[in-house]
Amino acid sequence: MKSILGGYLDLMKLRVVELLLVSTLPAMVLAAKGLPPFPLVAITIIAGTLSAGSANAFNMVIESDIDKLMERTAKRPIVTGVISKTNAAIFATAIGALSLLLFWYFTTPLAALLAFIAIVFYVFVYTLGLKRRTSQNIVWGGAAGCMPVFIGWAAVTDSLSITALAFFMVIFFWTPPHFWALAIKYKDDYLAAGIPMLPVVASKGRVHREMWFHTILMIASSIWLIISAHLPFWSLVVTVLLGLVFARELVALKDNSPNYGKTAGKIFQWSITYLSLLSVVLVIAQLSA
Repeated sequence: MKSILGGYLDLMKLRVVELLLVSTLPAMVLAAKGLPPFPLVAITIIAGTLSAGSANAFNMVIESDIDKLMERTAKRPIVTGVISKTNAAIFATAIGALSLLLFWYFTTPLAALLAFIAIVFYVFVYTLGLKRRTSQNIVWGGAAGCMPVFIGWAAVTDSLSITALAFFMVIFFWTPPHFWALAIKYKDDYLAAGIPMLPVVASKGRVHREMWFHTILMIASSIWLIISAHLPFWSLVVTVLLGLVFARELVALKDNSPNYGKTAGKIFQWSITYLSLLSVVLVIAQLSA
């Protein structure tokens, strides 16, 4: 029983969900221009976890054939037989429906609609449409991972704004270098599974250039976010510094470096730290404004 329960939790990829929720809370604080009511925050976090977990579970159902080909994913519950594909699909449907009901009844209709769009986009556009067909899969498919910003904002205001869009774009441009760093580290896995992630099909030079392109736009979007939200000047300085540290890590990613994979792993880890610190800065800056 413990193994089965653990398998269902693994279907939700809760470590990935944590990262998505890092952007939900600051979005709610910015939307409320202060601390939103605790019950609203709690239900939004719970519903958001279920929503993202549903999309991740559907992803594992669809990709069980390639998960068994990759060392990184070979121990996922469907691959090992702990959970059947049918039960996983039922579970994904159930928690997805529950998340939408929670959003609808306890937050706002717009938040529920955006959560539904995020699930559909991740499953049908990214997983089924883009992932196995183009090296730009994570660029466009990654938009699903930006949706918690819109969902958190809509849960507070039942609307969206330019500031919400600016925050969305920060996550949008953050996602490719974050994920490509991981793909560099696990290049052989993606190659074995036939998934055309950019580091698999492109030269190291092209990968580096595209990571720089998105990082620069990420920094620019973060500046736009701070200005649009009318946050204190110190938060702009800190945000730019965080972006420059991100850029510094990219400098070390040399084509001929003997530690190329290790450096990519450091970039991946720093990208998580970057997003977490940025979220903290946004919350503190809004509460002190």
